[in-house]
Amino acid sequence: MIKRRDVLRLAAGGFTIGGLALNASSAPAQVLAQATAAPPAQAPIAANPFDFSVVLDAARALARKPFKAPAAGLPDPFNNLSYEQYVAIRSRPESRIWGGDNVGFQLEPLHRGFLFASPVLLNIVENGSARRLTYRPGDFEFGKLNVAANLADIGFSGFRVLKPRDSGPPEEVAVFQGASFFRALANGQTFGVLARGLAIRTADSRGEEFPQFREIWIERPTIAANALVIHALLDSESATGAFRFTLRPGDATIIDTECTVIPRVALDNFGLASMQGTFLHGPIDRRRTDDVRPGVGDFAGLRMLTGHGEWVWRPVANRETLQVSSFIDEHPAGFGFIQPDRDFDRFQDDDQHWEMRPSLWIEPIGEWGAGSVSLVEIPSESEVNQNVVAFWRPKAPLAPLSETAYAYRQFWCWAAPNRPALASVSKTRTGKVPGGTTAAAQRRRRFLVEFVGDIFGDPKLGDFITNLAVNPGTILSSRTFLSRQRKTFRVLFDVDPAAEPLSEMRLVLESEGKPISETWLYRWTS
Repeated sequence: MIKRRDVLRLAAGGFTIGGLALNASSAPAQVLAQATAAPPAQAPIAANPFDFSVVLDAARALARKPFKAPAAGLPDPFNNLSYEQYVAIRSRPESRIWGGDNVGFQLEPLHRGFLFASPVLLNIVENGSARRLTYRPGDFEFGKLNVAANLADIGFSGFRVLKPRDSGPPEEVAVFQGASFFRALANGQTFGVLARGLAIRTADSRGEEFPQFREIWIERPTIAANALVIHALLDSESATGAFRFTLRPGDATIIDTECTVIPRVALDNFGLASMQGTFLHGPIDRRRTDDVRPGVGDFAGLRMLTGHGEWVWRPVANRETLQVSSFIDEHPAGFGFIQPDRDFDRFQDDDQHWEMRPSLWIEPIGEWGAGSVSLVEIPSESEVNQNVVAFWRPKAPLAPLSETAYAYRQFWCWAAPNRPALASVSKTRTGKVPGGTTAAAQRRRRFLVEFVGDIFGDPKLGDFITNLAVNPGTILSSRTFLSRQRKTFRVLFDVDPAAEPLSEMRLVLESEGKPISETWLYRWTS
């Protein structure tokens, strides 16, 4: 079973902002599957045409049986691989699925081993029928490992999606590997944020659960469609599910996700559109700055568009203690991890290029009802830990064997397609208030929040107010700086949290009772 500490090696209270919900019957799913026995290797299913109902029927059948984890044992020499040994295993280019076909995509099945020991069955759907992919050792290069040529079929751990180019090797578009994790790229980007099919009991005292994709069906694409359709059967101790992903690569790679969740038990803490990534340090969190780089992080914050039309920016931080924030909403319009700064100098990392990581923006399809966007910030000392998690948590629990459908669109992008028309937060910085000598004075914090927008360059800009609140704590002083040349408005303020371990902060610019900026939220913790 996958543990969070292993998953993170790869690559106390809530704050309410409004009323937000998720309708269990909304957004009908269109992913489906079959409960029939698996076909022989490479044999097409002629008598049982494949469509999404096959996956859905399989999820229904699994939900009525006790959970049984797939056997993850591997033969020598794959049963105890180091990271270096595992990454040395590479698919041979000539073994790629559709490598010689002009269909717009190629696939690379991925080897099992290291943290990716659990098998997933891979199928190709062509002409309405599915055939199972068979593992062949000759399709891989193994580095220094000594591998028998007659090795039995050990299956795969996932697959990589490639996009052919006019010249040179194909470029990576997406990877599906490990539990129900996957990730994607827009043109010119490097991998960063991970998405997940379903999150269960994240940051829950009962322990987190990692559902797995047990079987995947990939439809043969056409070059005219420029879309790859992927069906997946999800399974875990608490729930099963049927998923349909429609992937469209480009300047922004879009993945439309449709799913039906079927609980084995009452499901009261689960997350949709879950995402996670790394934030180690930056201008808002410099307690771990013995680092040549000024910033390390896949993103700077969580942006939300509530069902009431409020734009919210919440910077993330690398905390000293686990922090869980819940942003209550109904019918959310969007949320996601955003990397707003694309300047190399912001990170100074020639290897990782954090400035080239994708933002991931989620737009629900249909009304999701009442619930909350959950943000989990986990203390981390290493950039390989994906220590910040966000997802939508429906308010209403799901009953055993109920079938609930959801749909949403993912944008893996340089800039989210839906952005505030208002002034937006461009920078957040914090540090000690200078001159403090007593222990109480040294706890005081200074914050600098910068908004940017064309409105600040308008000479006709009228009066507006800075609406700033902290709770608990006291605002000691506040100053503002308007730059028409840079089109920025900066708010500098000092906060005394007294003896409190945390302080919730809210800042928005308003004119005539209406916002002219997105709302900045932050939780300071001692």
